[in-house]
Amino acid sequence: MNKSSASKAIFWGGLIAGALDLAGACVVSWLRAGLRPARIMQSISSGLMGSAAYSGGAKTAALGVVLHFSIATTWTAVFYVASRKLRFLLEQPVLWGLVYGVFVYAFMNFVVLPLSALPPARTPPALLGRLIQLLLIMFCIGLPIAIIVRHFSKQP
Repeated sequence: MNKSSASKAIFWGGLIAGALDLAGACVVSWLRAGLRPARIMQSISSGLMGSAAYSGGAKTAALGVVLHFSIATTWTAVFYVASRKLRFLLEQPVLWGLVYGVFVYAFMNFVVLPLSALPPARTPPALLGRLIQLLLIMFCIGLPIAIIVRHFSKQP
C-alpha cells in the first residue's frame, strides 16, 4: 500500500468512526439521561481539563470534539499499523473489527480514563451502561475502522 492509501485509510477511518461514535454517544446519553450533545462533548474534554470542562461552554465542547476525533484517528492508525503485520485482520474485517472494539473499550476504560483528569463517578457505572458503551465502541469504532482500513488496503 502506498503512503496516499495509508493516509486515506487513517483519515476516513478516524472521521467516520469518530462521527458514528459521537452520534451514538449523544443519542444514547439523551435517551438514557436527557443529556444534550454539548454536555457529552464537554465530558470528553474533562478527560484533559477535569471538572472545569463543564463550565467552559462552547469552547470546551469544541475541544471535546477535537479530542474525540483525534482519539478515533489514533485508534484507526493503530489498527492500520497492526494490519500491516497481522494480515488476518483484513481477511475478516467484521470479526476482527468487533474484537478490536472490545480491545479499544477495555483500554480506554481501564487504562486511559483512570489516568485522565476525568472527575470520579459518584457511583460505579451500571452493567447496562457498560454494555451499551461496549456495543457502541464495537459497532461505531472497531467495525468501521476495520472495514475502512481493509477498503483502502485492497490492491488496485
